[in-house]
Amino acid sequence: MIIRIKKYLSLVTFAHTIFAMPFAFIGFALGLRAVNFETSRPWWELLILVVLCLVFARSAAMAFNRWLDAEFDAVNPRTALREIPAGIITKRNALVFVILSCLAFLLTTYFINTLCLALAPVALFVILFYSYTKRFTSLCHLVLGLGLSLAPIGAYIAVTGEFALVPVLFSIAVLCWVGGFDIIYALQDIDFDKANNLRSIPSWLGLKKSLAVSDYLHYISFGSICVAGIAGHFSWLYWCGAAIFGYFLIYQHKLVKPNDLSRVNRAFFTSNGIASVLFSSFVLIDIYFKNHL
Repeated sequence: MIIRIKKYLSLVTFAHTIFAMPFAFIGFALGLRAVNFETSRPWWELLILVVLCLVFARSAAMAFNRWLDAEFDAVNPRTALREIPAGIITKRNALVFVILSCLAFLLTTYFINTLCLALAPVALFVILFYSYTKRFTSLCHLVLGLGLSLAPIGAYIAVTGEFALVPVLFSIAVLCWVGGFDIIYALQDIDFDKANNLRSIPSWLGLKKSLAVSDYLHYISFGSICVAGIAGHFSWLYWCGAAIFGYFLIYQHKLVKPNDLSRVNRAFFTSNGIASVLFSSFVLIDIYFKNHL
């Protein structure tokens, strides 16, 4: 059983949850602040439901992507050892896992509130539709970003049952942040994508211009974080976190050059994972102290 669980955790690259989860915590904390920490049920119960929603949604999206792209993964040297092409998990079992994850996500939103349940099919459509986009548009990276950007606003809605400006600004920041670093990650497959008629910014614009597009997206991301800081009336703690986040955006672009892609994985996972965790930590501490001191 443990071995089987490990196989499915590997299938959905569970460690990459570190990208969106911290921003979901920010959205959740903003929601608590909006209702003065007075919720209709214990806050920890809502938090568990939000975390489960994120896990189920992301598991469905990743497993579906692996299921849909299994034939491409099998002939790509970089991905040939993934669970489905390697025969560790069958395509049928992967699809069953997708269906069960989708059902679990919908059921969990039912226990949160009416608006979350109503928006759940829309969220599922976005995160599953992403897997098809590389077949017809080079803007697939932004669709991936859109999927992850649902985390902060979704967590906020789970607490308050309504939309608000600041969590939407965080969603915009996530959209552009993820879209930008996914372009960097896609640089590894530029030749494979061209040979197999798959669309991406790198296969369309080439290495140098793709890095420039990633730069611009990260400028927008950081700008959104700054606007959110002003609109949310955050303290100096927030701005320390924002500065750290900005540093890691710059750092990952220093790691990757058009003539040197050897550090793409370091730029993709390490720097972005650290940026997300540290930034969210400062924001959460800011929110906590502002409401308890």
